[in-house]
Amino acid sequence: MSSLRSEPPVAPRVRALAPDLARGTMLAVIALAHSQVLARPFLGPVHTPGPALDTAVQTLLTLFVDSRGYPMFAALFGYGMVQILRSREPALGRDGARRLLRRRGSWLVAFGFVHVLLLFPGDILASYGVLALLFVGALRWPAARLFAAAGALAVLGALVYGAVLALPAPGGLAAEVDPLTSAVFRIATFPLVMPMNAVMAAAPLLVGIWAGRSRLLDEPARHRRLLVGVAAAGITIAAAGAVPHAFVTTGFWHPGTGVLVALGTLHTITGYAGGLGYAALVGLVAARLSGRAAGPVTNALAACGRRSMTCYLAQSVAWLLLLEPYLADLSGTMGVAAAAAVGLGVWLVTVVAADLLRRTDRPGPAEALLRRLAYRT
Repeated sequence: MSSLRSEPPVAPRVRALAPDLARGTMLAVIALAHSQVLARPFLGPVHTPGPALDTAVQTLLTLFVDSRGYPMFAALFGYGMVQILRSREPALGRDGARRLLRRRGSWLVAFGFVHVLLLFPGDILASYGVLALLFVGALRWPAARLFAAAGALAVLGALVYGAVLALPAPGGLAAEVDPLTSAVFRIATFPLVMPMNAVMAAAPLLVGIWAGRSRLLDEPARHRRLLVGVAAAGITIAAAGAVPHAFVTTGFWHPGTGVLVALGTLHTITGYAGGLGYAALVGLVAARLSGRAAGPVTNALAACGRRSMTCYLAQSVAWLLLLEPYLADLSGTMGVAAAAAVGLGVWLVTVVAADLLRRTDRPGPAEALLRRLAYRT
């Protein structure tokens, strides 16, 4: 028995465009969500309305961005688990493929911890790693069980995050923060943030497992009618469900705590529908592009999606540089519209970098390291 060996190779396959295109596009949504810290450091109610442009941008962000991008990413993670199982099971057998998924999950937890330690407190990698460990068995669950569990977890996740959105901004923060203090603070929040993010991501991940088994994004043209329905209904539900919360985030409504929790819960649970709707919409775009030579924009977005972990971590480097008090210290210094522009700029830089890696046929560094660690026994 060898002490260290690579997993047996598998036959190359044509990589589906839709999942990568979805990940690359949704990283823009993630960047827009995180960039809001440049305008206001904390979640929660806004006391007074801002300028008209900022109010308009904040309304759009509440309707179409906040709590809408991460559900899509979680669904795509579940979809990816199915793809890995499908591609590796012929060579490794069912048990071997499941062990591989668990190794990947364990390493994602480690990656997430280091991410929090060095860069960013709102990590999702560790949460996804925990979910991979918990739900490897769900890859074989019947559809009814997947949807029942997803429904229950969606309600739980929405209630948890709805309560978080109602919290007032903390006071008494240190006037000066050095790198060590900042790292200690991030690690101190890890035991709270990681399970909260895992609970919120569990429902869309289970739906993503079902979608992966149904090959919705691998064969979007064949599932066009379903994807049209999910896209139209999901995005509409998400926008409608966010309208009451938008009055809070723009400073026009100041309800009590109980109402804030209810509004945040509604905003979050309809965000699950929005995330799935976005995934379906990108699937429809991919179906439309099928059979055509990919243009530079499509190639760049897909390259970003294929290297999504690297691009996600690169965004965190930008937020560290821009937000930390001992660096640029720009938290809360600009309007919502300007902050959104910075967020899109950060995302565009990662898209260009990912496309340069594609042109030289190189993987993302984070993906390459995860593969090297997880695909060894």
